[in-house]
Amino acid sequence: MSKTKRNTIRVIITAAGFLIMTLLNYLIEIPLIVNLFIYLGLYLYIGYDVLRKAARSLFYIRMLDENFLMAIATIGAFAISKFGEGVAVMLFYQAGELFQSIAVKKSRKSVAKLMDIRPDSANLVDGNKVIKIDPSMLKVGDIIEIHAGEKIATDAIITKGVSTINTSMLTGESMPVTVNVGDKIISGCINIDGVIRARVEKKYADSTVSKILDLVQSASDKKSKSENFITKFAKVYTPVVVILALVLAIIPPIFVGDWANWIYRALSFLVVSCPCALVISVPLGFFCGIGCASKYGILIKGSTYLEKMSHMDRLVLDKTGTITKGQLKVTNIIANNKNDVIKCARIAECKSQHPIALAIMEFNTKPIDNNYEYNNIIGEGVVARNKETEILCGNYKLMESNNIKCTEIDTFGSVVYVAKNGQYLGAIVVEDEIKEEAADTIAIIKQDGVKVFVLSGDNKTTAQIVSGKVGVNEFYSDLLPDQKILILEEIMKNSNGSTVFVGDGINDSPSLIRSDVGISMGKLGSDCAIEASDIVIMNDKLDNIITTKKIATKTMNIVYENIYFAIGVKVLILILSAIGLSNMWLAVFGDVGVSVLAILNSIRAFFIKK
Repeated sequence: MSKTKRNTIRVIITAAGFLIMTLLNYLIEIPLIVNLFIYLGLYLYIGYDVLRKAARSLFYIRMLDENFLMAIATIGAFAISKFGEGVAVMLFYQAGELFQSIAVKKSRKSVAKLMDIRPDSANLVDGNKVIKIDPSMLKVGDIIEIHAGEKIATDAIITKGVSTINTSMLTGESMPVTVNVGDKIISGCINIDGVIRARVEKKYADSTVSKILDLVQSASDKKSKSENFITKFAKVYTPVVVILALVLAIIPPIFVGDWANWIYRALSFLVVSCPCALVISVPLGFFCGIGCASKYGILIKGSTYLEKMSHMDRLVLDKTGTITKGQLKVTNIIANNKNDVIKCARIAECKSQHPIALAIMEFNTKPIDNNYEYNNIIGEGVVARNKETEILCGNYKLMESNNIKCTEIDTFGSVVYVAKNGQYLGAIVVEDEIKEEAADTIAIIKQDGVKVFVLSGDNKTTAQIVSGKVGVNEFYSDLLPDQKILILEEIMKNSNGSTVFVGDGINDSPSLIRSDVGISMGKLGSDCAIEASDIVIMNDKLDNIITTKKIATKTMNIVYENIYFAIGVKVLILILSAIGLSNMWLAVFGDVGVSVLAILNSIRAFFIKK
């Protein structure tokens, strides 16, 4: 049985026992000794590991942590016959630890498995034969053959053939790349059409895809393990409580005697200072903040990320699927007769699964003639012919090859040129559109003093145009995942708060894990990116980053309000007790009453407006 499952059973059994005993004590009078034994059994069952860690920390005074705080507070509760309260505090603490461990485990599981970019095999050219082997067996200088639809096994240089490569798994860019003899190709990319041969430049262990898989594993180790809030608080609170209790138990009776009375006061002090209000209200505040975010389609995987999000001072954005919509679309038709151009283009592209062809087909759904023969010219485009008509549809090189006179168009996106029976008809511009809310979102974020960066696998021209349109501070282009993470780490070094990375593809997974807070797009994002991230924006709306920051900031304000209020009231009651102006009822209010008020305040986090 796993540790998580064992702890879940412990929490459920203890909670059931606690509720039954609370109900029985309300209905009938149970002897004190019976209450003691039953509650003590529940207490030891739910808290034995905390007590063991607390005992161990006694030997390392500087390591006094929340385990020691829980131990002394709950033992003090038992010492003055508050058995139920002792069990309740330990139960709430263990339940919070359980929920946190489940969240962390779930958010990081199967990341490596979801990285479905590892090639299964390679086609080694051996003389006149082609042998299928494991990629790890390839040596530098070997010639490999890559068929249409296959993943490239390792980094190589093309020696024969022309093809179109889908690099989206590695660079995140939706626009395929045409490659020819002498061009470098990287492992993990997919050969879309045509058979090519390439010379191996790197062993599989040194290839790009292998490095990415290593990055995913190592990035989580580099990511600072942020302590949960109660741990950081306990480092200060615990020593103070222990020292004050010891002072109260020892110093006064040295001068005035009555040791029993002062020891009892010291135990009462531990009960009043018990962090019950904080143990309950602080996690509840975070829980309500996370619940509020979920109402707006924002899934936050733990309280740590709310805390870090509130301190964001660097925002790093992927381009495709994050700033842009991640889907190619026809945005312009440059022609005298636009209907004729799109009709011819759809006839030529109707058999193709190329992303640009699919965008053209989606632009218009009218039925088309399909009595054509098709010739796919790799790296140039498509020629569609029947007895009466010849249609050319492709890039500028296709027009040149067929002596079609036209002017090359320089614009953002990809340009598809169309000709019919030797006459140029016009061009279609296909591009990945920028999200409507991108520019306004980045402007608002920058107003808060946050510096915004773009890290893109796309070429410099495209990255520069997109970055300029949305108003980011700096951009970096032509990046592979290992290069992205190096730049991200440099940005993090210059951060005085938290660095937040937003992405959507498998190639973004290392950066999502390595950043202080990783945010993925849940609608178009890959499964791997969603698993690797700390926060998921389910509707892909970029302005939800602003909403997340607002919820995080307000939730942290509520958490701090509870802390200041709880400690302030407890300190006041302790002072009143020390000068003889307090009684047990006031002490009970300092514990139970403060907890109730803090809980009510925490619930406000659920109603934060977008």
